[in-house]
Amino acid sequence: MLEIRTYSPTDSRFLAIVNRGEELDAVLGARVAEIIDAVRKGGADALLSFIRRFDAELPNFEAVRVTREEMERAEREVAADFLAAVRQAEDNIRRFHAHQVRKGYRHDDGDGVNLARQVLPIARIGVYCPARAAPLFSSLLMNVVPARLAEVEEIAVAIPPHQDGSVSPHMLATARYLGLDEIYKMGGSHAIAAFAYGAGPIRKVDKIVGPGNAYVAAAKRQVFGAVGIDSLAGPSEIAIIADSGADPAFIASDLLSQAEHGSGYESGVVLTNDPGLAAQVGEEAKARIARLERGEAIRTALSRYGAVFLCRDLAEAVEAANLIAPEHLEIHTRAPRELLGKIVNAGAVFLGPWSSEPVGDYFAGTNHVLPTAGAARFSSGLGVADFQKEMSVIEYSAERLRRTGKSIILMAETEGLAAHADAVKVRLERLKVP
Repeated sequence: MLEIRTYSPTDSRFLAIVNRGEELDAVLGARVAEIIDAVRKGGADALLSFIRRFDAELPNFEAVRVTREEMERAEREVAADFLAAVRQAEDNIRRFHAHQVRKGYRHDDGDGVNLARQVLPIARIGVYCPARAAPLFSSLLMNVVPARLAEVEEIAVAIPPHQDGSVSPHMLATARYLGLDEIYKMGGSHAIAAFAYGAGPIRKVDKIVGPGNAYVAAAKRQVFGAVGIDSLAGPSEIAIIADSGADPAFIASDLLSQAEHGSGYESGVVLTNDPGLAAQVGEEAKARIARLERGEAIRTALSRYGAVFLCRDLAEAVEAANLIAPEHLEIHTRAPRELLGKIVNAGAVFLGPWSSEPVGDYFAGTNHVLPTAGAARFSSGLGVADFQKEMSVIEYSAERLRRTGKSIILMAETEGLAAHADAVKVRLERLKVP
């Protein structure tokens, strides 16, 4: 399952991992487009039809929205220690993300000219949170807390229900703690369409955030432009750099943690300069998979996109990690901080043996919504800035236009835009500039 190979940037398995971004085939894209178009044109009736087909047999459209009674019941059903953990995680996330809040700036450029950059919250967002295979209440925390810090006023949430129409009590209890009350029982591409275009009383949002399956990713790709989106996230992935001092049990368990999500396209890679450790990690992984409930899903994913690569040294391991640009990168070496400055492509980096990836997923306070499939080469994890927008403000003066108007006219005329030039010429004439 975990094949041990000698690292080369041209190795076939390595290239398969680097280029593993799951391409949405034409058939899936066409199916999604049909659903989006149906919801856009048919509104609430079309949406309810898809909910009944793919989610649950709800009696009417009014039943799509979660009620206060359902929220209160969920809060009573979950354990007190779960709620305590959610409260602490929320506090950690809020304290970390508070450093990201931007306030904008104003620049006095002289001559009565004022230039500014105002930071404004996005008014309304839609958060998609998977909940059937696993109730990802942590994704509610990771999306809603930075949105609150950005001062987003309206937050709507889509949570796929179970077949009986119920919603995970852990999801609803978390939502209630976060003060959310606009929650809809819907999933898949039809939920994305409802957020993008509106459907009955579900008003369209300005931006859609949150993870999802291939259908959700395809839908987000197709509605982008009508609304904003956070990213096109793919299946989870982890890479681990390790030397001879690393604990093989730690590495194997962290490797498996990302392969259990169930799509079959998750990736897990170990980069090490120690052949003995490579063999031990393989044995540990094999033994642990046999004890895990989702062992078959893990085995499928790692058979496709898992490997242990033997590198000449740690410098080569860093080179390989930067080529992969993994969502999660763990460094299990004797001096992990010494390698950190050489890492340029990763969604999040976990230093040392006690910084297991699930610590970041749930509790540390950093965001677990991270770039996948190599996108860490050019993008960042979710943060407060994703829920804010910036607006420039220009306040020019007559004095400045007297001095600069001819340069503006020259530039406009050079581009062949006479009306642009005239808009300045008429003002210079009023100011009696020869």
